[in-house]
Amino acid sequence: MIQTRSAPDAATLIGSGKVEELAALIQGLTADLVVFDHELSPTQQRNLERRLKCKVIDRTQLILDIFARRARTREGQLQVELAQLNYLLPRLAGRGVEMSRLGGGIGTRGPGETQLETDRRRIFGRIQKLEQGLDSVRSSRQIQRRQRQSVPLATITLVGYTNAGKSSLFNRITGAGVLADSKMFATLDPTVRAILLPTRRKALLSDTVGFVRNLPTTLVKAFRATLEEVREAEILLHVVDASASDAPTQVRHVLQVLSEIGAASTPQILVLNKTDLLPESDADYDAIGARLLGDAGSVVAPHTAGVSALRGTGIESLLNLIDDSLPLDPVCHVTFRFPLTAVGKVHLVHELARVTAVVYTEAYCDVEADAPQSLRRRLARYILGNPAQ
Repeated sequence: MIQTRSAPDAATLIGSGKVEELAALIQGLTADLVVFDHELSPTQQRNLERRLKCKVIDRTQLILDIFARRARTREGQLQVELAQLNYLLPRLAGRGVEMSRLGGGIGTRGPGETQLETDRRRIFGRIQKLEQGLDSVRSSRQIQRRQRQSVPLATITLVGYTNAGKSSLFNRITGAGVLADSKMFATLDPTVRAILLPTRRKALLSDTVGFVRNLPTTLVKAFRATLEEVREAEILLHVVDASASDAPTQVRHVLQVLSEIGAASTPQILVLNKTDLLPESDADYDAIGARLLGDAGSVVAPHTAGVSALRGTGIESLLNLIDDSLPLDPVCHVTFRFPLTAVGKVHLVHELARVTAVVYTEAYCDVEADAPQSLRRRLARYILGNPAQ
């Protein structure tokens, strides 16, 4: 059912008349579940279940349930459970049907109220443990990221709407056996593989979770450790299902999520996937890309490539485009400050940069040099003025 309202109804979202119409439809179809493509407040969900006499869920709960089915690694399971508990917590108060709050006397609280407080306390405790576990995961990811950054390899990340074919493209480029299925959110955990570009340069390619319109804020917070991979990338491969009728809408939603997580300024390559499903007359991929981004409100149109991850066409052109788009390790003047226990790093600077001055003090060795970006990233903790120092 579709309804247009000037404003949502505070009690039921859709209003009493539409609720009666929906109740009649449920009775006629003997339906046992109603899914709202809109976020429901705990009060609205409670009122609707009471009036409709069946289970009611909203888009957030549906997405969380799908995520829970897809989570395979420990990190993914922690992230999903945290999002589910944060979603459940404000809805505990609505369990008045099965938990009576009638007290046994003046100033006393009934068993229902006690059970409610017990559940809340247990959920709060579990949330704290999950957040601690995710902090540990985040620390491990930062260590892994620093280890990757210590080697001068660029990181390329696949992003796009769910079911756009990112994992299929990832498998086609890297030869990895990542699950590629025609399901929403089939990939929850990022996978990183090394690839060899046409100029014989190596790079790291990362596959990430698919985006969706109106991504619940609880998921954005829970999947922060995963989405950090997107923010750290040198180039984003924005994969679009070119055969989808609502491709412009999907592009717009992906750009919105990238803006929300702070990755809007990262250089992008628009990858039109499933081009084997397009008619032969639609072979001008630059025009298709400009139309998609124009409809999405994008100001700057990135490079566009047309591929078919299923058939393997266009992959070589895409790799050439990635190769041309990667920065060439720009050089700038910096000052390194090494403790005397790490003077072995001085040799590395002499080897990979042009040293202009070296000054030894009682505790440090200061080295001024014209250093490439890969070396600056590798020795970032020793650069004067770096907050991470």
